[in-house]
Formats: sequence, C-alpha cells, structure tokens
Amino acid sequence: MARRAKDVQPRVLLVEDEYFVAMEVVKALGDEGIATVGPARSVEEALRIIENGPIDAAILDINLRNQPVYPLAEQLEARNVPFVFATGYGEQAIPQRFRHVPRFEKPLDLEQLVKAVTRH
Repeated sequence: MARRAKDVQPRVLLVEDEYFVAMEVVKALGDEGIATVGPARSVEEALRIIENGPIDAAILDINLRNQPVYPLAEQLEARNVPFVFATGYGEQAIPQRFRHVPRFEKPLDLEQLVKAVTRH
C-alpha cells in the first residue's frame, strides 16, 4: 500500500455489489484502522471515485451485476494503485493480463484479504 502521512488513514476502494460481503470487508478494514472508500457497486461508480480523490489500494469483485470489472482494473494499473480480486470465479475466468493479481475466493478469508491489501 502506498505510504501516506502518519496521521492519515490509508484509503482502500472497495468495489463489491453484494451488500453483506461489502459490510464484512468494511468492518474488517475498519478494525485495522483502514478507511474504506465505497463500497462502489458498479464500474462507473468506482471510476468516479478514483477520479475524485486518492486511494491507496483497492479490492475488486470481478463481476458487478454481469459487468466485468476489468476496465477499472486497467485504470488502477495506469495509476499504479495496487489491487486484489475478491471473487467467486476461478483463476481460469480471469484474463491472462490480470493473472498476476492476487485473487481471494468467496467466501472470503477476511484476515488474509486485509493482510494482502496492507502489504502493498
């Protein structure tokens, strides 16, 4: 995760359209002192968020109401913002260009997910 001033909470964009999953992730991040931006429930909403302010990392669900999240992943890569996938899809469903991105399968291991996000 990018370094910010010591008194500023890290900001992690959460892109997730499942309410209960999103709330679990928000709580897990908050318990570690990480501010959640979102949750964004669509690619368009997430793109607006990254245009309006800095984020340190992102957690992306791959499928948002049958819309793939890859255009957002491309924008995050262009901005050098680290991200992980949180998904019910297996590795074979991910395009080759994103196979290097850490992937966490649902149901999520929240402890491991938070560790991965804070490691960047």
